[in-house]
Amino acid sequence: MLMKSAKFASHGRQSFWFSGAIALVCVSLLSTLQVSRLESFRQERRAPTLEKIQEEDASTKLQLEILKQLPALGFNNLIADWILLDFIQYFGDTPSRQQTGFDLSPDFFDALLTKDPYFRDAYFFLSSSTSLYAGLPERTVELIEREIEHLSPTVPEKAAYIWRYKGIDELLFLGDSTSARESFEKATEWASVYDDEEGQSLETVSRQMTAFLANDPNSRAAQVSAWVMVFYNAFDSETKQLAVQRIRNLGADVAIDENGILQVNLMPEQ
Repeated sequence: MLMKSAKFASHGRQSFWFSGAIALVCVSLLSTLQVSRLESFRQERRAPTLEKIQEEDASTKLQLEILKQLPALGFNNLIADWILLDFIQYFGDTPSRQQTGFDLSPDFFDALLTKDPYFRDAYFFLSSSTSLYAGLPERTVELIEREIEHLSPTVPEKAAYIWRYKGIDELLFLGDSTSARESFEKATEWASVYDDEEGQSLETVSRQMTAFLANDPNSRAAQVSAWVMVFYNAFDSETKQLAVQRIRNLGADVAIDENGILQVNLMPEQ
């Protein structure tokens, strides 16, 4: 018995050290990639030529593919968090993005969601960055459709929002009102299981959007409502301004009060 216990303890120590070694390898690889990016980023900030930025983008694309294929070994969330931080750095590099655009946005979220499809906030950033800034709404919808089969109404928490993001992209950027209605129907269905105020509001708004699109596939009211959602979900002032302008283009009067609340009055069509 004593020998068995000793063997078990020895095996346990080996397993512990093996897991620890794997963790160190993953962290070391991520750190190396990040340091490389930071150093390149610093150099480009000094002289952000188009050639340098294109080289950096090519390097980033390769690193994302490596991270996507890298065995996570239980560290999926760590890798996903790291990718999101890297994306924020990429997105916020205004001088570079003004020259090469946001074409790598879907690559970031392809890798991120491969590692962690339950990262709800990632879908929010995916929709805004890839549909609005990269102009690739079809890629946004493709990625959501790929991962949403892994989800349920409560995993991740308030997962009904993800159906709503998909519906907004389908309605506003793909012009596919049929698919948008189906997405809002799913958002309504999933939100119906929530018993708090936020969940009930999500259900009500989603049900309203479904009704708009069922009665009129080209509903201006549905489009205005979707742009209002974009406004409130925006994480930058440019997107807010775009949403306000699109609402006005649909024939609505728009005002923003001192608390940042939209006041929208949709005028009847003449």
